This record gives sequence, C-alpha cells and structure tokens, in this order.
Amino acid sequence: MARGRSQKSVSRKSGLPLWKILVSLIFSLFLGLLLLLVFTIYAVLHPSPVSSDGAEISLRLPPPSKVHHSAESIRSTMQVQTPWVEFISWEPRAFIYHNFLSKEECEYLITLAKPHMIKSTVVDNESGKSKDSRVRTSSGTFLARGQDKTIRDIEKRIADFTFIPVEHGEGIQVLHYEIGQKYEAHYDYFHDELNTQNGGQRIATLLMYLSDVDSGGETVFPSSPVNKSSVPNWNNLSECGRSGLAVTPKLGDALLFWSMKPDATLDPSSLHAGCPVISGNKWSATKWMRVHEYKV
Repeated sequence: MARGRSQKSVSRKSGLPLWKILVSLIFSLFLGLLLLLVFTIYAVLHPSPVSSDGAEISLRLPPPSKVHHSAESIRSTMQVQTPWVEFISWEPRAFIYHNFLSKEECEYLITLAKPHMIKSTVVDNESGKSKDSRVRTSSGTFLARGQDKTIRDIEKRIADFTFIPVEHGEGIQVLHYEIGQKYEAHYDYFHDELNTQNGGQRIATLLMYLSDVDSGGETVFPSSPVNKSSVPNWNNLSECGRSGLAVTPKLGDALLFWSMKPDATLDPSSLHAGCPVISGNKWSATKWMRVHEYKV
C-alpha cells in the first residue's frame, strides 16, 4: 500500500502542469498564425505573374546599369498611353478622347486599308447617291463592321464611349489626305430620305486620327460660337484652322461630335471641314452612328 502511494506521488512530480501545456499550445498556435499572416501579406504585395492560360511566368528585368530611361521620358510615355477625355464644346457637343487608339491599332488600320483606297465621294443632297466632287479630294475605303478581332475591339470601345450600340454603326471609313487635299465644310447628317431608310439619321460621328500631321489638316467647326482665339495652339493653326473651333490631328486621338441635339433635332453647329494638309500626310478613320440599327 505504501509503495503504491509513493509511485503515484512520483508520477505527479515528473509530469508538466496542465496550465503550462495550454500555454505552450496557445503560443504555438499564435506563432503559426503569425507566420501565415506574414506569408499572406507578402503574396499580396508580390504576386506571381501569370499568363493567359493560368501558368506562372517569370519576369526578368535587365540589370540597372542597362536601363537608361530618364524620369522625363518615363512621364512622357505614361502621358501618351493614358486615355482621358477632354470636353471642347457644347455647340456642337464635342469631346476629344485622347489616346483612344494605340499606335499599333493605327498602323493596323492603315495597313488594312491601303490596298483598297479609291477617290472619295460625297452624297448628292437631291438624289441621295454618291458622286465625285472637288469639295472632297481625299482617298478612302470602308472596312466591314466586325470584319476581324481588332475591328470588333475598336467598335466595342466606340460603343462603350458613346453609349450607342455597335449595331447602329456604319463600317469604319479610313481616309488619306495628301498635301493640298481637304474636305470642305459639310454636315454628316442627311438632307434626303434615301440615305435614312437604313438606320435612320446619323446621330454622331467619331473621327479617329491615325497619324500626326506636320502642318494643316485640322478639323474645324466654322459655325461653333466658341471664342476661336481661346483654342489651344491658336498660333500654330493654319489659316483654315483659325476659321472656327479647330482640333489638331494627333495620332491615337478620337474626336466625338453629335449631329443631333438632345431633343433629336438636327444641329447646324455640327458643320465641319477637314482643312487642307500643308505638310505631311493625314490618315484618319471615321465611324458614323445612326439613330436605329444599321443593317449591313
């Protein structure tokens, strides 16, 4: 009996108290959670790049000694790539979407159109049919709506910007103006019934500039009541550009203007012209949008 009690007493003395065991477990659990939190924060701040198919990829930057970009060149690159919208007029309603197209998209549209360029025509106000005219001396061609992925991407972007469905748009028309070529003042909306049978009246135009122009080639709104001399770069505009509210072509920019007012009446202040190119070449792409679905 005495020997048994002695063994029980020894076992109690050799074992760890319960509270120490609990403290050890809590500490271990806390340490594990802390490590998990550290790894999670690191993963968020330093994510692994993944490719389009979900596989991880490795990005290797060149050694610092091989990178020679200055702070100014980096800021300039960022400005070129950053899209932003500028309001320019209420009469007509007009906006510039800066950097709407990438340089690659501009070059793609030009390359696609070049083999098919023909003399541009105008719409006869009486018959509604196309005719040759000295009013418009450029060359151009139409690209079918949705003809390839790049075109579909651009048309989707236009619809997102204007809130006009893709199905309401005509095919994109690519235009080329050489030195001296122009498009005199005109309206984009129709004066005849023939051209409004499919899709109704033209409600808006998006004019995308596919190239810079050394001199001239501005888009000008001669009937706009804005203070013309308040236009940026006024001193650099051509004589034609100074005849109204002018927009200077810049590669990648897109000019949106409305041919109809919010009350659905035609807007005479949307009268516009393509000024003669004085130096260089002008490439542009036009998307006309209708009130209703335009069937192609």
